[in-house]
Amino acid sequence: MQLRPLGRSGLQVSPIAFGGNVFGWTVDEALSFRLLDAWLDAGFNFVDTADVYSRWVPGHTGGESETIIGKWLRQTGKRNRVVLATKVGKPMGDDKVGLSPAYIREAVEASLTRLKTDHIDLYQSHDDDAETPLADSLGAFADLIKAGKVRAIGASNYTAPRLAEALDLSDKLGLPRYESLQPLYNLYDRAVFEGDLEPLCLKRGVGVINFYALAAGFLTGKYRSEADAAKSKRGESTTKEYLNARGLRILDALDVEARKHDATPGQVALAWQIARPAITAPIASATSVEQLDDLVKAAELKLDAETIAALDAASTESSVEAKDA
Repeated sequence: MQLRPLGRSGLQVSPIAFGGNVFGWTVDEALSFRLLDAWLDAGFNFVDTADVYSRWVPGHTGGESETIIGKWLRQTGKRNRVVLATKVGKPMGDDKVGLSPAYIREAVEASLTRLKTDHIDLYQSHDDDAETPLADSLGAFADLIKAGKVRAIGASNYTAPRLAEALDLSDKLGLPRYESLQPLYNLYDRAVFEGDLEPLCLKRGVGVINFYALAAGFLTGKYRSEADAAKSKRGESTTKEYLNARGLRILDALDVEARKHDATPGQVALAWQIARPAITAPIASATSVEQLDDLVKAAELKLDAETIAALDAASTESSVEAKDA
């Protein structure tokens, strides 16, 4: 499989990252191990998680995903085959939140322990922390890189002005810079990233590993009516977000292009992102080996210019739709 450079970090990653939010949530430990093994066997190497996964589940405290990945790494001895990404900054309870140097030092040790590894390949700021000076956070990350506990750093959910400010500060002070950005981006959610973030990332050589690549499953074609959406809690939220005239127009276009390429709508939706110059690796999850096979096929799917143009046109938000949103 052709690997891709992640920003200027020196890390080489597969064209899709496995989203580890499902581990310990919708996928138990045994199936998580099977999925991770199958991911590597298919030629992929990139796995993304966060310390907060899956704190939102009743009875969970966070760290469940990292713990499962760590057990798998210890049991299989496959650490050298994985580019491992995790995050810090989301609330973990008891005032454990943000990007202060003290908390970054505390959180990284907890993640390293759960992951059963001595280093994290990509350590990401999960949210911007306006209360902590950027220089302080970046300085703490610099110490971790110097100590060999982190190889590179990235940002998630940053605005273009704040990302630019962080990059400028790194240049000015000689500190490590954010080598990647993790934004919301897919065929439906295009405006925010393409408006200011995409040109910034292209200009500054920042890799992009976007989340919600399949729009919470909507772009697979699973939810096409309110009746479909009512079948799951995730579907109910999807109805409000995506099940509208523009969303259905995107699904229609995906259906047409999927038939042309003997693929599924979800595979085409991911291939469209992989083909975009700014995107390094969309993040997508699987809860079965069959779903994982879909991701494998998406990475192998090469879309022609006509298909990309058709999907661009179908997913462009009109002024009327923007006004009604």
